[in-house]
Amino acid sequence: MNLNIPSPITKLNSIFLKKKSVEIYVKRDDLIHEIISGNKSRKLKYNFMDAQTKDYTNILSYGGPYSNHLHALSYMSKKLNLKSIGVVRGQKYDKLNPTLSFCQINNMSFYYLNREDYRHKKYDPLNLQLFRKKYGEFYLIPEGGNNLLGLNGCSEILSEVDVNFDFFCCAVGTSCTASGIIRALKKNQFLIGFCPFLKILEQENNIKKWTKSDNWKLVPDLFFKGFGQIDQELTLFVKKFYWNYNIKLDLIYMGKLFYHLFNYIQRDFFKKNTKILVLHSGGLQGLHGFNFDFK
Repeated sequence: MNLNIPSPITKLNSIFLKKKSVEIYVKRDDLIHEIISGNKSRKLKYNFMDAQTKDYTNILSYGGPYSNHLHALSYMSKKLNLKSIGVVRGQKYDKLNPTLSFCQINNMSFYYLNREDYRHKKYDPLNLQLFRKKYGEFYLIPEGGNNLLGLNGCSEILSEVDVNFDFFCCAVGTSCTASGIIRALKKNQFLIGFCPFLKILEQENNIKKWTKSDNWKLVPDLFFKGFGQIDQELTLFVKKFYWNYNIKLDLIYMGKLFYHLFNYIQRDFFKKNTKILVLHSGGLQGLHGFNFDFK
């Protein structure tokens, strides 16, 4: 697979940012690959290398019905002649959505867990035993690629950056990307992770498992009522962002990140002449489920 790594860095230019004396640079991981865009290739890179070294032919992982992670994993598995199994949160529907349809085209098998079992028992030994009985032996990649191999892939992002920045901003799902970045930050740099959730204790605890550093903070969804919740204000913001900066954002992660970040800037949270580096972690495939149009 041909990956556009290192991904380019784009500086945002607008009257608003100039007036606030804040510089924003965007690490365009959305341009790494048309399918495996964003941080997905970085989190999966060493996991797939490890699986192949150990001669696994089945890859099993987890995600929601619109999972960017499962979307990318199914594609990589097929390209590498591996079989993929997706343990999907929620009930099975008669008609697959665009994300799961793509996964199915890439020969991914699905196993559905209800939300309660998914939240509390997805890694339960009895479930893993059931999966092995059904699919045979498999290489397990945690949801979102959230393990040490995934962290190591994400830590490499900063080795590609030649911009001196004060703050690093990223969207946070499982917190794998944020944890990897924190491990690579300099002492005078600070990470702000924007979560599309109302409660962020789980994500904070995940980060604390991987790092002792305190140069980071997570911000919950302050405007849109939680994960997967969107409204007309957010969709209009994402459209205007594209019109102003020619960069597409998804509605679940990156749209909310920039909405919150611009709110911070509007309220003068950052000192003048602050430089901010934002990771664009992709996720644009999810827009198909909303029939979204940037026009």
